[in-house]
Amino acid sequence: MSMRQIERQFTRIGARVNVHPPIVRRWGTTPIEKVSIDIGNDAEGEFFDIAIQPPQLVETQVIDVQPSLRHLLLMSRQDDGKHKFLCGHDERHWFVAAVPERAAVSTVRTAFDALKPVAVRALENRLGVKPRKRNRRRNEAFIRQGEWFFVPVANDLFINERLVLRNETIARGGGKPHMCEEIVRQGGELVYIAAGYPQGVTESQRMRLISRRPKLRHLHWVAQRKNPSVFVRGRVRHPDHKTIILNGWHQVLMNTENESIAMRHVAFID
Repeated sequence: MSMRQIERQFTRIGARVNVHPPIVRRWGTTPIEKVSIDIGNDAEGEFFDIAIQPPQLVETQVIDVQPSLRHLLLMSRQDDGKHKFLCGHDERHWFVAAVPERAAVSTVRTAFDALKPVAVRALENRLGVKPRKRNRRRNEAFIRQGEWFFVPVANDLFINERLVLRNETIARGGGKPHMCEEIVRQGGELVYIAAGYPQGVTESQRMRLISRRPKLRHLHWVAQRKNPSVFVRGRVRHPDHKTIILNGWHQVLMNTENESIAMRHVAFID
């Protein structure tokens, strides 16, 4: 599909787009990625900024367009397989989300479904949520704000009120944080984080590191919980989204974009 054809498809959903070859850096090398997608901003507002290598190097095409939803599905076929990107408008802004490659996705609607956490899809099935309501920002199974899904929990869920934190944030790495009125983190794995170890190490791993390199003992190690269960209640605010109000505790689940290899092609982070 030519750059002009891609531009026409974005126009159908009411979006501006700048499709161009990757910019060659001053020292003469081209970017490693053959496709890069970002949300740009100029005097006229937001637009999709898409850098694509010449067609002989990478095949790129729009495989589904839903003008009424203001979304489309973009596919690029590269050396490591096919990658798909859901491009569209959510509340106030344009966005792009990489779709997990494991999912058999060929339409905007199946891309929506693939970006839902497994637990959310299972709950929709269990509650019998009607198909026409499954891609809304709110239905019987969840309330969504951006990439976060908030799933109501059973009334008998035990929350220790002494552990409740107020006005705490949740954020995907590098993204704008969502401010939560009340939040509780439970369980997870105890890890220690320090300079050079941002992903954290367990206590046994930390002790082995120190035994091999005693100077590491003097790092500022901070104990944190990795992959805890997170529960939120009250108002959740974000500058790009309408504030939502959660009556009762809701479990927080993130969409599945981080499971996608194609996420490396997406420069945009909300």
